[in-house]
Amino acid sequence: MSGAANQGRISRRFAALADEGRGGLITFVTAGDPDFDTGTAILGGLPAAGADVIELGMPFTDPMADGPSIQASSLRALRSGQTLKKTLAMVRAFRAGDGDTPVVLMGYYNPIYIYGNEAFLTDARDAGVDGLIVVDLPPEEDEELCLPAISRGLNFIRLATPTTDDARLPRVLANTSGFVYYVSITGITGAKSAAADTIAKAVARLHRHTELPVAVGFGIRTPEHAAAVARVADAAVVGSALVDRVKANLDEAGRPGAGLVDDVLGLVGDLATGVRAARG
Repeated sequence: MSGAANQGRISRRFAALADEGRGGLITFVTAGDPDFDTGTAILGGLPAAGADVIELGMPFTDPMADGPSIQASSLRALRSGQTLKKTLAMVRAFRAGDGDTPVVLMGYYNPIYIYGNEAFLTDARDAGVDGLIVVDLPPEEDEELCLPAISRGLNFIRLATPTTDDARLPRVLANTSGFVYYVSITGITGAKSAAADTIAKAVARLHRHTELPVAVGFGIRTPEHAAAVARVADAAVVGSALVDRVKANLDEAGRPGAGLVDDVLGLVGDLATGVRAARG
């Protein structure tokens, strides 16, 4: 299904970006970080700030692929009472005011399994979710969640990494839709970054295997770096820098400061300005 046309929000957004001749900005924030109301305000402000696609993290107690920043954001959200049901409620509220911006839920399988696969897929679709990234479900387990998700009209987005060789790629891409998320480094989120020329070669290799857009993430923290990635990829993904900005606006008791939402959205605006100028 990797080359199949999907007429959902994700494919429409990437088609619009291609028409504009630029790469996109994908922003990752953790649902309910630092609390439900603040997280909802951040989510609602992302499109106007310049996010082209939103990845919304599903908080989990053991996010093994994430670095300290995103791990901490998950724990903050869980401590404030965030649940998967509340995360879907955030998306539903977001959809009441925005019918166009794609929203992808990203996280781990355990919370979905506990929720119940069929119930989760039904509720996610009804809430207005467009796609899923479930980092700990390999292609060999596609019948577990991937294929049922596709049958409900949800994109299932796969990760490819520097160690995903040409022999493995067809298996990874077989049921991928929406876009391919290229992890530009080996290791955990937020730890380091890859050089633009290295990313360009990796994106070109992926495009030899699929017509899907390629978004590049892990280690992108500044407008300049996002712009460099957007010159060679279909989108740049920024996450750790945003959750770090959330943390920077918390007091010693973990309470959000009055300027937290504006500060996070201001960083998104700076990133968006860089990305939009990248191919200008």
